[in-house]
Amino acid sequence: METENNVPAPAQFSDDTAACIVSVKGLKDNWQKWSDEHQEYQKHNPFSHDTRPNVVVPQRGQDDYGRPLQGSLTEQRGKDAHTHISREVEELCEVIRNIGEQRDKKGAANGIDGKVITVEFGKLFEHYVSISNKLVGILLRARKQKLVDFDGEMLWQGKDDRVLITLLQ
Repeated sequence: METENNVPAPAQFSDDTAACIVSVKGLKDNWQKWSDEHQEYQKHNPFSHDTRPNVVVPQRGQDDYGRPLQGSLTEQRGKDAHTHISREVEELCEVIRNIGEQRDKKGAANGIDGKVITVEFGKLFEHYVSISNKLVGILLRARKQKLVDFDGEMLWQGKDDRVLITLLQ
């Protein structure tokens, strides 16, 4: 059964053609589903330009500003990283205790015994390189936490080998 232009009638389509029609409809439905989910996600994305009338974005100074959503994977990764770095800082302090020398603290007051442990950066670098390749970053973090002190903003291997690193706690 053929029509005027030698095109088969709809009843004569093969099963492959029918499957193609069904799969295109499935593709369209899947695409629409993804599109709807993406639009909903963008409503909660603070960097999206979509209108978000019902989403309250934290403002500078609020507790949640600059923090990941509670329970998100980003929050968990941040907690894991903080724990890892804290362990590395503790390990660094222990290494300084082990290889450092006890010296008199200048200007000891307020009942402090006047003894501190110090180590030269070069010696610490040579010892610590087998433990981690992030010595300077860990030193900066430890100084920020007021666990160690040293002169200068940054320490460079070779140039600052004689700089004393003082363990404060």
